[in-house]
Amino acid sequence: MSDSLKNSDLVHMSARTIRSLLAKKSVSPQELLSALNDRINEVDNHVNALPTLCFERAYSRAKELDYSQTPLKGIPIAIKDLMAVSGVRTTWGSKIYEHHIPIKSDLLVDRIEDRGAIVYAKSNTPEFGAGANTFNDIFGTTLNPWDMNLSAAGSSGGSAVALATGMAWLATGSDLGGSLRNPASFCGIVGLRPTIGRIPADPGPLAFDRMSVDGPMARNVGDVAMLFDAMVGRHDRDPISHFDVSQDFELAADAKNKPKRIAFSKDLGITPVDEEIANICKIAAERFCDIGVPVEEAHPDFSGLQHVFQTLRAVSFAAALEPMLDKYRDTLKPEIVWNIEKGLNLTSEEIIRAMAERSRIYAGAVDFFMKYDLLLSPATIVAPYPASARYVKSIGDHTFSNYIEWCSIAYAVTILGAPALSIPCGFTATGLPVGLQMVGKPGNEAGLLGAAALLEETLEILPSCPINPK
Repeated sequence: MSDSLKNSDLVHMSARTIRSLLAKKSVSPQELLSALNDRINEVDNHVNALPTLCFERAYSRAKELDYSQTPLKGIPIAIKDLMAVSGVRTTWGSKIYEHHIPIKSDLLVDRIEDRGAIVYAKSNTPEFGAGANTFNDIFGTTLNPWDMNLSAAGSSGGSAVALATGMAWLATGSDLGGSLRNPASFCGIVGLRPTIGRIPADPGPLAFDRMSVDGPMARNVGDVAMLFDAMVGRHDRDPISHFDVSQDFELAADAKNKPKRIAFSKDLGITPVDEEIANICKIAAERFCDIGVPVEEAHPDFSGLQHVFQTLRAVSFAAALEPMLDKYRDTLKPEIVWNIEKGLNLTSEEIIRAMAERSRIYAGAVDFFMKYDLLLSPATIVAPYPASARYVKSIGDHTFSNYIEWCSIAYAVTILGAPALSIPCGFTATGLPVGLQMVGKPGNEAGLLGAAALLEETLEILPSCPINPK
């Protein structure tokens, strides 16, 4: 490593800058791992983002493998603890798997490692990714570095906090009801939920019909696009993964092409939203007007959303976790038991109606995206809330019916299968980050990333990550 570079300098650099240094051999993967180890020792005891470290495995891979010809050049990456990494403790945030060490990695982990990333840590997640607050009975609660009394959201909270505090340049997340976008919003980083099938996944019991996706997380749009390029593509084990990945998404982000017309909605017509959050997001969205892009208030018709999402989500919980229910009922957190039982008690009529209503909503959204290139809204409906609260129970006079309903503004997009990201767009009066949700038509990650990079440049959000926990 160059004498002028210090570990503290490295952790503040972007992932793409780090990749450039690796390409020029100005820094080695081992030196990057050392910088991360120092940073983790400095800050993670405050925020609890990376409870499982695998530096011995990482150093071994850095020493034994040549990364110079790979796309990511040997840059380290944190993996959410919902994906198996061979030889590394993988718990899914559940006491059931507290001591589990898999022999085989998740197919996406294999792909990321084959394309030049080095896994050095697992990031914290709620049990089986259920709920938008990152806590579990093994590792405890992950805290928001902007205010350590507050939630980092979830379920990719560990990844978001690691990025926000300089303990990661790149991280993976997953998203069913906003699990990438909520933590990105709360922590002031960028998270991308891609089109269904764009990134392959170990399919599980619902190989042909699922709503959850994996996606990239980083501190800025360009870094997210770089990791996205390394994740996409067909895998035969995933029957719905895409064959047609011909675009370079990093180049698309760098192009910063202007959309022609944008829609903004403060609530998508489905949920209450804190007024301060709504106003911050509206001001950010209207920055597109400054560069000549019309912004109109509009949104697709999401009527029937709650039945669609709650029903199909319950089906997925029942399919994946029902075999554990009898044996581990007292171990599983109550929200998971409720979700499994809801799925098991559904009637065929309820499931058929949810599938039909989802199809109707999607058809309307297709027409909507023929008029608008992007749909913008708040990524979350509140600012970060106390970490001690399991979830947001109410806003004003509105009480949510269950532990996930407060995430409606995110999961409305989930049922479309469309790409969406959260990008930092401002701060509350108390200095907490706010994320803007940007949604593109299904399959148009290139246009979405280009517009997001353009807005990122226009907003010039400061102060920027990484930060020291406070």
